Amino acid sequence: MRTSFSLSLAVSALALSVGMANAQSIDPTLPTYEAASGVSGNLTSIGSDTLNNLMTLWSEGFRSFYPNVAVQIQGAGSGTAPPALIEGTAQFGPMSRAMRGSEIEEFEARYGYPPIPLRGAIDALGVFVHRDNPLECLSLQEVDAIFSSTRAGGADAAITTWGQVGLTGEWADRPIAMYGRNSASGTYGYFKEVALFGGDFSPEVREQPGSSTVIQGVAADIGGIGYSGVGYGTADVRAIQIRGEDGNCYSTDDAPSGNYAIARFLYVYMNVDPNAELEPLRAEFVRYVYSQQGQADVVRAGFFPVTSRVADMDLEAFGLK
Repeated sequence: MRTSFSLSLAVSALALSVGMANAQSIDPTLPTYEAASGVSGNLTSIGSDTLNNLMTLWSEGFRSFYPNVAVQIQGAGSGTAPPALIEGTAQFGPMSRAMRGSEIEEFEARYGYPPIPLRGAIDALGVFVHRDNPLECLSLQEVDAIFSSTRAGGADAAITTWGQVGLTGEWADRPIAMYGRNSASGTYGYFKEVALFGGDFSPEVREQPGSSTVIQGVAADIGGIGYSGVGYGTADVRAIQIRGEDGNCYSTDDAPSGNYAIARFLYVYMNVDPNAELEPLRAEFVRYVYSQQGQADVVRAGFFPVTSRVADMDLEAFGLK
C-alpha cells in the first residue's frame, strides 16, 4: 500500500530521523540491481539542469541492463518539470526543489491525485569563489547581504566589496561580482528560500542559464562569487564554508549530517496512479536508482547518496515495497 510523506522535510531534519549516508559512503544494505524481464520502451525526462548529469548517469546505467530502452533528457530548469508531467510529455520530472503547492494543485486538478517524488540524492549548494580568493567562510547573513536586495537575514547594509567580509590588501576594495541562476531554476528558488531568507535577489546578480555557466563565470572573474550544485565545481573555483548556528564553519561535505546549511534532496517527480500498478519500465528505473549501482552513479555525479531507509520510504510510496 502506498504511503505519503511531507514534501517539505528539510535535509537537516531528516539527518536525525532517517540517518543519511556519509559524503561518499553508499549504504551497504541497499540491494545490488539485477535485470528483470519484460522491460522495454521509451522514457523522457524534462526538468532540472542540476540533475542533467545524474539523470544521464542513471539512464546509462539502466540501459546497460536494458539496451533496447531509449531515454531522452531535457534540462531547462525545475520549473519545466510540472507542466511536462501535467501535459504527459515526460515520464520523469527532475527537480532540484520540492514542488510548490500551486504546482501540485494544478497536477491534482488534472489527475485527481498528487505526483510522487523519488528522492534519489542529496545535494549541497556550494557558494563558489575564484580559486585565488583567500576567503574561508561566510555566515548565511553575509551571503544574504551579498546576493539580495532585501537583506531579510538582518544585515544592516549590502556587502559589495571583499573587504567588508574581512579580506585585506589588494582584496579590500575589490568589488564583488555575483553569479546565479534564472527564475526557472529550482536552484534559484532554493537558494532564495534558504540563503536569502525568502528575500529578493539583487538586480546586480548576473543570471546564468545553467549550473556550469555559473561556475564558468566565477572561474573567469577573480572578484566573482556564485552558487551552484556542488557537483559542478571545478579546479578553477572553490566552495567556501558556511557558518552554522553553532558558530562553526562547515563545508559541503557536511551536508549529509545536516550541519551544512544549504543542502537539499534532489527529486524526480512522477505521475503514478494510486489505483494502478506501476508499469515495469518505470518501476525498474526506480529500483535501479535505489540500488548499489544507482547510488554509485550519485557519487560519480558529485552528489551524496541516500540511505536504505529513505529508499524504503520511497519504494513504499511508489507501491514497490
